[in-house]
Amino acid sequence: MLNIVKNLLQSLTAGADRPAPSIPDGKHALAALLVRAARASEVYDDRQIAQIDAILARRFTMSLQEADALRLRGAALEARAGDTVHLTRPIKDLVALEDRPALLEDLWRVILADGGRHDNEDGLMRLVSNLLGLADRQSAFARQYVMTRENALQPDHSPLAR
Repeated sequence: MLNIVKNLLQSLTAGADRPAPSIPDGKHALAALLVRAARASEVYDDRQIAQIDAILARRFTMSLQEADALRLRGAALEARAGDTVHLTRPIKDLVALEDRPALLEDLWRVILADGGRHDNEDGLMRLVSNLLGLADRQSAFARQYVMTRENALQPDHSPLAR
């Protein structure tokens, strides 16, 4: 019996001398989350990559080349991040609650850039909304806004083109 307790205690403290996994900074976590949104469906294409780079350049006031480099580091982080919670924690420190609906719009811009929606993308957005402290309906409003705005900006959908 004592051996069982001793083994249990040893197994619980065995990882104590190992360094804790590094927590990404908010910029890299956001880049990784944008990549995760793009990869949520089977399609991860140049339109989504361009959208991610544009979002990162705008949000962090950087050149497209700097944004491209940040996206690539974010993609590497996304591949090893595992759980989406690990990506949203540092983002909550970076983006104030009142600014997070705009973040949902950016995520929807990336998701919709390939011209479609997939169930996995919808599920990811429900999870991300919740993890960022936002309601599902805020994500739905963000999606509708992006769909309406992006569609209105297309030349053949302009009210003046009719």
